[in-house]
Amino acid sequence: MQGRILKGVGGLYEVYLEGKGSYACRAKGIFRKKKIRPNVGDYVDIDILSETDREGNITVIHPRKNSLIRPMVANVDQAMILFAVHEPEPNYHLLNTFLIMMQQQNVPVAICINKMDLADPEDAVYIRKNYEKSGAGVHFISAIEGDGMEEIREILDRKTTVLAGPSGVGKSSLLNSLVKETRMETGSVSIKIKRGRHTTRHSELIHIARGTYVLDTPGFSSLYLPEMEKEKLKDYFSEFAPCEGKCRFLDCSHITEPDCAVKKAVEDGEISRLRYDDYVYT
Repeated sequence: MQGRILKGVGGLYEVYLEGKGSYACRAKGIFRKKKIRPNVGDYVDIDILSETDREGNITVIHPRKNSLIRPMVANVDQAMILFAVHEPEPNYHLLNTFLIMMQQQNVPVAICINKMDLADPEDAVYIRKNYEKSGAGVHFISAIEGDGMEEIREILDRKTTVLAGPSGVGKSSLLNSLVKETRMETGSVSIKIKRGRHTTRHSELIHIARGTYVLDTPGFSSLYLPEMEKEKLKDYFSEFAPCEGKCRFLDCSHITEPDCAVKKAVEDGEISRLRYDDYVYT
C-alpha cells in the first residue's frame, strides 16, 4: 500500500495512508545496504504487519521529484514563510535569508504576515511595498480571527508546503486553524517513537486534507547562508533583474561602482531600500 512519510525518529517512520491513517514503520534492510535513507516527504510502499498495533515495513521508496537540504524534505511544491506584523516585530534579515535559501533550491515562496488584528493602517502598505518585487507573493492574515484563512487554504490546496517562521508568530494557531482541530500531537504513533506533546525538533509533515501537506520546520531562527560572492548573491534579488546590463560595468556588484543602475533604482524608489541595504549587509 502506498503512503507518505510524515516524520522519522531513530529509524522509525510515521507513514500516512490516505483514508487509513498512520503506521509506525521501519525500512527494510536492503535500503541500508544500498545506502538509501528514507526522507520526510517520500512516497513509499509499505507492508502492513499489524493493523492492531498500526505497524508496517517500508518496502519501496518512490523516485523523488526534488529533495531539499535545508530543511531536509522530499517532494516539495512551495514554501510559506510566516511572520507577525507585531509581537514579535518582523526580522526582515531572516525573511530575506529564507527567500534566498528557497531560490537556491528553486522553490516558490509565499510570504504570510499574521496578527493583522494588531496592525496599524500603514503596516500592510510598508511590507507590500518592500516585497512586491521580491518574487514572492505577500498575504495578510489573522489566524486567531480567521481573516484571510480561505486564501491561505487555496494556496496550500493539493500541495506540499514548507512552513517556516520564528517563535511567537502564530504557526500553531495557523496550523490549528487549517485543520480545525489540534493536530500538533500524533496519537499512538507518537507514543511508539517516544514523542508525547509536540515539540518541533524534527521536520514533520502534517496532513491537512487529501493531497495537502504542510511541513513544520524546526530551528528556523538559526538560519544562515553559506559564504558566497556578491556576483552570485545578486542573482537571488529579483528586483535587480530589470537593471541587468544597464550598469557601466558588466561585473557590477551594485555596491561601490559608479553609474550603477541598481543603486539608481534604489534612489528612485523602484527598488526597496530595505531589501537593498540587506543585500549590502549580507
